[in-house]
Amino acid sequence: MKKFVVLAVLLCGAFSAQAQALNEVKINILNTIMMASFEMGYERFIDHNQSVGADLYINDRFSYYKESKSKDQKFKATSIGVNYNYYFGGANGANGSGYVVTPFLKYRFGSFEENTFDELEQVYIKKTDIDSFIVGLGIGYKWTMGDSFAIQPFANIARNFSDEVQDRFSAIEFNAGINIGYRF
Repeated sequence: MKKFVVLAVLLCGAFSAQAQALNEVKINILNTIMMASFEMGYERFIDHNQSVGADLYINDRFSYYKESKSKDQKFKATSIGVNYNYYFGGANGANGSGYVVTPFLKYRFGSFEENTFDELEQVYIKKTDIDSFIVGLGIGYKWTMGDSFAIQPFANIARNFSDEVQDRFSAIEFNAGINIGYRF
């Protein structure tokens, strides 16, 4: 009988310890639709109002710079990023809900290609190396549905540390999106 009680207490403790999801995977659905840029992330809650995360950006672009088919412009870039998230004003006892402030670091590697003309009016492909280290800050709001799903609209502002990127585009980059997340 004692073994049964000890086993029951251990099982209840294990289930209650896992009662709240501590991990979240998410995608930025807005940028996938608008720019064909796939952004996927992972977030690990280290407290009810704090988390750390990592992101992968496939077909990443500089801000919302539009590719022009007439100029044969093409972004060929991928990025990786890490972030810290601090939540406040959310539901009591819920991991990561409410307003969020997100400082982040990002590294983009790849190129931007476009057709241009030389002095003889010959068309050639101009390639801009967009490898850059980026530091930024984001704000947003995260709604949680039960302990499984989350929706988060957000906006970011960031600073690029690449002279070539600054010469072709700008040192400051804006980004926004809507993350859809699943918690486990």
